[in-house]
Amino acid sequence: MRAKAALSPLTIWTSDIIGALNYLNETITPAKGAHVTLIRMFVLPYYTLFVTWLQIEKITLTHRRLYLGVVYNVDLTTIIGMIIGLLALIIGYLLDGGHLDALFVISSFIIVIGTTAGAVIVSFPWSQLKEFPQAVKMAVKEPKDEPEAIIEEIVEMATIARREGVLALEQKAVENPNPFLKDGLMMVVDGTDPELTRQILELEMDSIENRHEGYAKIFESAGGFAPTMGILGTVMGLIHVLGNLEAPETLGPAIAVAFSATLYGVGSANVVFLPVASKIKIRGKQHMTNLELMLEGILALQAGENPQLIRKKLTSFLHSSKKKTVEAGDSNGEER
Repeated sequence: MRAKAALSPLTIWTSDIIGALNYLNETITPAKGAHVTLIRMFVLPYYTLFVTWLQIEKITLTHRRLYLGVVYNVDLTTIIGMIIGLLALIIGYLLDGGHLDALFVISSFIIVIGTTAGAVIVSFPWSQLKEFPQAVKMAVKEPKDEPEAIIEEIVEMATIARREGVLALEQKAVENPNPFLKDGLMMVVDGTDPELTRQILELEMDSIENRHEGYAKIFESAGGFAPTMGILGTVMGLIHVLGNLEAPETLGPAIAVAFSATLYGVGSANVVFLPVASKIKIRGKQHMTNLELMLEGILALQAGENPQLIRKKLTSFLHSSKKKTVEAGDSNGEER
């Protein structure tokens, strides 16, 4: 009988999160109130997800899957990070004796999110705003292209090209799902001058980089506007309070409601908008590194360099933790 594998630190950490959710549900929050709706909407779906996660012995980059509505293959760090941030705010507030009902003020939410959305729409042209779904997708989904797989694919094609000539790569180029790599291979097959090939691909890389920067700027802009709009909502609330001084006993709750707008503005900026912008920038840098890897691989293939030398050259683009896998493939290739 095979011994059961020990729980990974990630699994143990997830178990701790579940325990915190149980504690929040059973002991911290009151028996009734707005928290019931909150738990039903946000906690229970993730509770089920985490319990299922604990039953998985091995979690790998290519097999992790998360289904939340229409989102599939989600980058777990983005989702978990937001959950941790929101839970930290809520739990800290409850431990300080607060009540969840006081946090849910629909008027403040509409003022902050609505005015922030309006300011962002004014700030960018429609050609850039219509890419918003792609920006969200880039932030929350795992990248498809793995640099290790790209290196192995280029080395394989370099081996074919040395044995049979670059024309033998035409079918592989046509069928390649990566548009950047496909364009480069087709130029190699067509006999395009290497310098011209580099120029064309570098122009395409510049275009992709500018597009990714545009994605991040949308969320950075929202992160800049949201706190200001929160202050604007608070000022509007205080104007309302100061205009109704006939009932002093209502001043405290009314001022608390007014300040909820500042909470929404600062919280949304620092828990959602700015972190998402940062994630998009990191994803963009990773993608550009992959494109540079492809560019060098295409030019090396076109120059007829030795496949194993190509592997060594392209391995320099990898993080040190990933080099071992490719170097192991290099060793196996030399043994054959």
